[in-house]
Formats: sequence, C-alpha cells, structure tokens
Amino acid sequence: MWYNGPTMENRTVSPQAEPNEEQIQQSLRPTTWAGYFGQTLVKQNIKILIEAARQREEPLDHILAYGPPGLGKTTLANIIAHEMTVNLKITSGPAIERPGDLAAILTNLLRGDILFIDEIHRMSRAVEEVMYPAMEDFALDIVIGKGSGARSIRLKLPQFTILGATTRLSLLASPLRDRFGSIFRLEFYQPEELAQIVLRSAQILNVPIEPDGALTIAARARGTARIANRLLKRARDFAQVRSDGIITGAVADQALKMLEVDPLGLDILDRKVLHAIIDKFSGGPVGLETIAASISEDSSTVMDVVEPYLLQIGFLDRTPRGRKATPRAYQHLGYTLSDEDDAQPALF
Repeated sequence: MWYNGPTMENRTVSPQAEPNEEQIQQSLRPTTWAGYFGQTLVKQNIKILIEAARQREEPLDHILAYGPPGLGKTTLANIIAHEMTVNLKITSGPAIERPGDLAAILTNLLRGDILFIDEIHRMSRAVEEVMYPAMEDFALDIVIGKGSGARSIRLKLPQFTILGATTRLSLLASPLRDRFGSIFRLEFYQPEELAQIVLRSAQILNVPIEPDGALTIAARARGTARIANRLLKRARDFAQVRSDGIITGAVADQALKMLEVDPLGLDILDRKVLHAIIDKFSGGPVGLETIAASISEDSSTVMDVVEPYLLQIGFLDRTPRGRKATPRAYQHLGYTLSDEDDAQPALF
C-alpha cells in the first residue's frame, strides 16, 4: 500500500519553516517584549541580563537557546538586539563552511553587536576551533604563509555577543557549549499563550478573528508558535472563501477539519503511524523500520517528524523491543481495549 499523504516537507503541522513563508514569518516577529508571549522564565532571566549589561555599559555575555523548532529562537534574537540597541547579524551553522567565512563575519562586527547563529551544532569542527578564542578572548588566530615560513598572528576583535540556537543540544561540542555564559531552553507554549500569539498575528495580517477562533487554532498548533501562525493563514483563506471572512470558533474548526488536523493537532501522517501500529501490529511493540515500511515512508521522517509529538502527548511508547501505542492513543482514535495489558483493539 502506497502512502500519498503529507510528507515532512509539506505538512501543515510541521514545526520546520518553509522557504516561501520566511518573509511572512519575519513580518510577524515582535521586536519588543510586549509582543512576545510565553517563555516567562526565559524572558525574566534575559531581561535581567540585558539590564545588568546596560547598567555596566558592556556587551551581553554569550547566550545559547535550545529547544524544538518553531518556538521563537530567532524572534528572541531580534528582541535582544532591539533592547540592547545594537546591530543583529544572522547566519546559520551550515552556511559557515570554512574558518575564513567566520573570520569575515567577525571582523565586520562592531562593539556590542550580536551574531545570531541558527543550528549552531551543524558547524564544522574547523570552524569551531576558530570560535573558541573569538568567544573567550575576542581574538582571531590567523596563520600567514606556508611550511617553515608560516607564522601566526592574533587579530583583536571588538567585544561582541554570540547568540547560538540549536534544536539538538547534545550534538553541540562540550568546549563550545561551555563558552556560553547563559543557556536557556525554550518550552512548548500553552494554548492560552498561543491564542495571544494568534490574535496578535491576525491583527498584523488584518484578519478579523474572534477569541474562540484564536483558541481553536491555538489548541491544534502542537504548542508551537510557527504552526499556530501557519494554521491562522489557512483558516483566513477558508473564512475568506467559504464564510464571511471572520474566523470564529466554528469557522476555524471547519477549516482545520478540511486540513485533516484533529483537535489535538494530529494530522493524517500522525494517525497513519498510529493506525499502522494498532491495526497491523496489534499495538506493538514493533520496530521503526517496520512501521516506516508499512506506510511507505522514510524511517528518519517517522523518527524525527512524527514520533516527538506522539511521545510528548503520551500516545507512543519507546521500549527496548520497539514502539507501542498507548491506551490514550487507542481512545483518541476510537478504539476500546478489552484488556489494557493485552493490547488487542476492537472498534466501537
């Protein structure tokens, strides 16, 4: 059986940014704390760091933010730069291919500037070696010449701030991680916080929306701001074509049903995986490769894109023998268990 549903690249509920939505996302990003909802503890700590640095008239210490994609790490960088009234330079780990690329960026920074490096864990080891003295001593060690005539010179840099962002903290080398003065984890948003984000985005996009419409969208956004904004745009299209243009709770519900996003934010690919485990493998345990083959999908897509959310909401268990669907997954999909210890499904 071939599966023709959404893939990792085109899922509506994917937390990864799509190339064609980056410009719109940029327009929705707040530049002040007033428009940044959620992440309360992170905000409080960063506000203290900023105020202390401003009082001492010093650049900020290096900051590392980590967590799942779509939670606002880039937005946080924009706000910090605005609050510090300094320039923000944005790049990514894969874009810095050689030490010379990093040197070119660092030598163009001014005192206090912030260099935001997204997916910093994907930098090469050679580039990381250049980062160490740059972050610690604000200096670049450059080798001039070759062979016996080679000599090393140290180029001083103005004091700057590295703001690193990563979705995979464990892949960041320990020497690099230790050079960050502050490390913060961004958490998933609560529906009430996402509803505030949706209302703010709707105002910027000039989309009429009611509070219950915003909450309906927020409840299905999987705790992720980027997904909430994407669902808002799809609900806007539906309201414009099939309704009077106003996103009410009922209109949002109808729009998301058409997108096959259920009340918990699961899409057709999530349900396809769960149905495969329950219907074909009696609820598990079953191996990852077997699940992927049964729905004609790549195993890395199942592991990296589908499983994290199913694990987060308690619909999936990882055991030494394989993946198992939990009783909560059975209940959500409309199954009943005659014996929870013997995971044999029966339809209502």
